[in-house]
Amino acid sequence: MRAKDAFHELVRTALENEGWTITHDPYHIDLGFVDFYIDLGAERLIAATKDGDKIAVEIKTFLSPSTISEFHTAIGQFINYRIALEEEEADRRLYLAIPSEIYKRFFKYSFIQTVLRRNQIPLLVYSTDKEEIVQWIN
Repeated sequence: MRAKDAFHELVRTALENEGWTITHDPYHIDLGFVDFYIDLGAERLIAATKDGDKIAVEIKTFLSPSTISEFHTAIGQFINYRIALEEEEADRRLYLAIPSEIYKRFFKYSFIQTVLRRNQIPLLVYSTDKEEIVQWIN
């Protein structure tokens, strides 16, 4: 199993362990001229209300030698996916899932934080060791 596939399954399982029901794997959006495939779609089932939260998750591993290059790609993909998702299903919130090691080592820098804040990119931080979601950052 490739590391990317392993991280995909890890995040999927971690979401399910937090009570999310996976509704799409992957979440497909057909724009007519190109197809987008967001890694996961999920819904949290909330017993207290009829309307549950809906999310989509783009999972990134940051395994390439150039973290900044992978960051550029992830941000570009995220922005495009979010715009497409707004047209397809506006009540589903998109998250960028990243490993906790990368969050601690790279995402702490003020420039990276500024990019995330200005582009309003919520993060789902996952632990590859504990195989769980360690932080939701909106």
